[in-house]
Amino acid sequence: MGKRKKSLSVVKKKGNNFIELGKAWFDWGDVYHFLLTISWASFFSLIIFAYLILNGIFAIAYMSVSEGINNVRPNSFLDAFSFSVQTMATIGYGAMYPESLPAHTLVAIEVFIGLLGLAMITSLMFVRFSRPTARVLFSKVAVICPYNGVPTLMFRVANLRNNWIVEAQVRVSLLMPDTITKEGYTMRHLVDLSLVRSQTPFLALTWMIMHPINSNSPLFSINQEEFLREDYQIFITLMGFDGTLSQTIHGRHIYFNQDIIWDHHFVDVVKITPDGNRYIDDAKFHDILPI
Repeated sequence: MGKRKKSLSVVKKKGNNFIELGKAWFDWGDVYHFLLTISWASFFSLIIFAYLILNGIFAIAYMSVSEGINNVRPNSFLDAFSFSVQTMATIGYGAMYPESLPAHTLVAIEVFIGLLGLAMITSLMFVRFSRPTARVLFSKVAVICPYNGVPTLMFRVANLRNNWIVEAQVRVSLLMPDTITKEGYTMRHLVDLSLVRSQTPFLALTWMIMHPINSNSPLFSINQEEFLREDYQIFITLMGFDGTLSQTIHGRHIYFNQDIIWDHHFVDVVKITPDGNRYIDDAKFHDILPI
């Protein structure tokens, strides 16, 4: 096998561009994953392109066979292409039909490819539709404000579906700025942040995630100016079971240092009506107020 060419991959994030050298954009050994992860527009465009190319190739092959297809105008690519479409879809209108052994051989090959392609596209469509996904909303910003007398990092999470995320668990990590080791290596460390509550039996509406900034917190000795000056980032992952599909789902989010608002608190979105019912005002989910 030949040496794989180096490529340049740029992953854009707010505030950062992650540039990777030497990583292939596409690998034939990972076609299945590629077809599952591309967008729907790219997926259908690729199917249509492959469909047209295959029918075009077989149309040229039919034209190259002497006395191959009956009722086809001589040297008519459009007629040959139309016959290829009918053959691949196993329609068989009867107006055009093969009349020689080479033509029958091409028809058999094309029908086999058409059946195989239909099975593959059907399975890919099913997998793409049935993949468990989470509709989890993270607040646009995180805040640092007192909670029970302790400065606390807070952000909100909401389940946008009308079901439950069962056994939801959240993990919050702080990406520290670059450090230089004694050997001269540049390293970045992820430090897990302890939470007031890292799991909940079910997530149906909203959940306030809180990290107390006490003496055990890596944020304890960092002031606002330093936090904004250095490249601190907060990584969040949320996992749980979809109450409808009974499958594991996950959500993720990144807060950059400019997304952390100091000395602010979130607006309360839970209201209690006079008859004792509770409702949530989703329009204020991202709203914050100064202390």
